[in-house]
Amino acid sequence: MSTRVVLLTREGCHLCQQAREALDRVGEPWAELDVSTDAELEREYGDRLPVIMLDGKEHGYWEVEEDRLLRDLGH
Repeated sequence: MSTRVVLLTREGCHLCQQAREALDRVGEPWAELDVSTDAELEREYGDRLPVIMLDGKEHGYWEVEEDRLLRDLGH
């Protein structure tokens, strides 16, 4: 089974650490992807990081809505 939650980040993103901590609290396995490694992702998401992806679709950005994410994960 693939990872359902992916956090899009960039080095030096001050909100990304808060998002990492929130995802750890949610308890679902998650992966992190630095958008600076992909020009298309950088163009699309570069000005509003971090971005939380759920099942390949944007779930939110700038902060993790923990209750909503848990609900959408089926917990």
